[in-house]
Amino acid sequence: MEEVMPPAPATVQIPGYLAGTWKADPVHSEIAFTVRHLMISKTRGRFTGYDVTIVTSEDLLGSSVAVTIDLASIDTGSDIRDNHLRSADYLEIGTYPTMSYRSTGIRQAGDGWAIDGELTLHGVTRQVPLAVEVNGFGPDQWGGQRAGFSATAEINRRDFGIDMSAPMEGGGVVVGDKVSISLEIQAVLQK
Repeated sequence: MEEVMPPAPATVQIPGYLAGTWKADPVHSEIAFTVRHLMISKTRGRFTGYDVTIVTSEDLLGSSVAVTIDLASIDTGSDIRDNHLRSADYLEIGTYPTMSYRSTGIRQAGDGWAIDGELTLHGVTRQVPLAVEVNGFGPDQWGGQRAGFSATAEINRRDFGIDMSAPMEGGGVVVGDKVSISLEIQAVLQK
């Protein structure tokens, strides 16, 4: 009878994988979003103020992610639009200055990974899974170690109590309900 080998740990599948605590490098990272506007195009924006901590464990499935985003740092390329998004009509940053995400588990999903977690936005917490691609681990030119991750999610802003809607003549709304979120994170191993 042939001996059956147990499956290899998840870390074997990621070249250069290192366990440790990582912080996002804001110069080489981006947290962005896209939302439909006027039913005919998409508006893109990003947040420039955030803290991302990733803890990779020896077993990748035991790793965790924590993100806090300063909502006042929203940048869509238009000061008028950004100020409207910061207002009580949308993000209401005077009452809810941050958005946060805390992972509750990691699992393999097809060729990539999924992070299950809780997103807190506008005083509401909901389960939001992130589809994650591990881009790699490696040394940097300053003697440190870096890791790269790409992640995406989609939320419905109404699920978080952001339900300002301006109807359009002929049907539809000015701003769509679905918001696509993307994260490109280059993280630095903390010493």
